[in-house]
Amino acid sequence: MTLVSANRKVRFYLIFMLAPYLILSTIVTAQDKQVLFIAGDPSHGFGNHEHYGGSELLARTINEADIGVHAEVVSGWPENENAFDHIDAVVIYVTGGERHPILNHLESFQQVMDRGVGLVTLHYGVEVPKGEPGDKFLEWQGGYFETDWSVNPHWTINITDFPNHSITRGVEPFEINDEWYYHMRFADGNVIPILSDLPPKESLSRKDGPHSNNKFVRDAVLKRGESQHVAWAYERSNGGKAFGFTGGHYHWNWANDSVRRLVANAIVWAAGAEVPEEGIAFEPITVLELSKLTDDPVPEGWDHQSIQDEIDASQ
Repeated sequence: MTLVSANRKVRFYLIFMLAPYLILSTIVTAQDKQVLFIAGDPSHGFGNHEHYGGSELLARTINEADIGVHAEVVSGWPENENAFDHIDAVVIYVTGGERHPILNHLESFQQVMDRGVGLVTLHYGVEVPKGEPGDKFLEWQGGYFETDWSVNPHWTINITDFPNHSITRGVEPFEINDEWYYHMRFADGNVIPILSDLPPKESLSRKDGPHSNNKFVRDAVLKRGESQHVAWAYERSNGGKAFGFTGGHYHWNWANDSVRRLVANAIVWAAGAEVPEEGIAFEPITVLELSKLTDDPVPEGWDHQSIQDEIDASQ
């Protein structure tokens, strides 16, 4: 374990033990579904790509719901592949692309997927290189970010309705800005769109590049006006369930109850557990509270209230 990882674990342990809004952990039983979060290293500075803090919040959200699902978070890819032996779902929230930690474990993780274990990838974790890794992601979760096909602009999504699915239980309409990847590469069949919207033309204003723009996405969005799926569910032929979520760049968006509930529901669903009819229940969290779940210290003069106002307006 690196010093950064050790410090993270100590700091987050103290936060979750002492924070006034914490509900005491429930007792883990042998019958509980087990979820393993793999959280990546810091990468984008304060409040962005907070892989560990976001994973800790989602794990705590699931554990405190007390619905027979227990989640744990590890920093970085487990050194011991036996860590996956009794896991029902894996959540990967990491730096992706050429630096995706799964790239050195495709063969061993195939064995995990072959057992029907659920898979959830968040934000940059949905991107792997084309070729074998991309083909694996199509097989395992039905879609991924493919360079020179998918794009990663920041834009405001407006979700007004949802499919009738366990993942969307208790989720209300919302409108929120994030780095919503879209024009994902999807498998043929079994892909269930969960969040969809037509991106604004401004989201395709950048020059062509591996992540920024291309003729294929322009044709789909600007010419044909095709709604883009930024979150999806997938069921593999062996019964394994998967969920891809392209948001998650901004740490503060976890303060939007619908965003947090949607992803928590999806993780529970992917683990093979029943999502409550009203969705996962939890206490709301504020932007200021979320700042305690960051890798970097809070910058001097940081205006949390303006961000909180934006979050409040988004839901």
